[in-house]
Amino acid sequence: MFEKVLFPLEPRKEAVKTAREAIDLAKNHHSHLIILSIVQSENPEMDNIELLSSLIQNTQETLIQEGVSYDVLERKGNTAFVICDVADELNVDVIVLGTEDLNLEKDSQSTAGIVIQLSPCPVLVVP
Repeated sequence: MFEKVLFPLEPRKEAVKTAREAIDLAKNHHSHLIILSIVQSENPEMDNIELLSSLIQNTQETLIQEGVSYDVLERKGNTAFVICDVADELNVDVIVLGTEDLNLEKDSQSTAGIVIQLSPCPVLVVP
């Protein structure tokens, strides 16, 4: 059902839970997982490179153990727009996106809110 799963990895500790969901989805559907690392060029101080590198490494180790095929991409730009552009460019089937207490009525301009509105494919939101 899902040949390509896009997982935008954010430098937050909560990303481990979202990574687990993305890995399980890819494994259960024999999908190819695309890990997307985004550097916000306008706010480089917001990019916790050490945490992001650690999360990517841990996710890769788990993917290898689980036998899930994957690629890692790095892009620069506005997070929500980069996610949607990559999803469109790579023709992904689903985006797995983590959130922190998302309320779309109040947070429609959050990364998750924008991705949900602009995505060319379904978005699985992991609370």
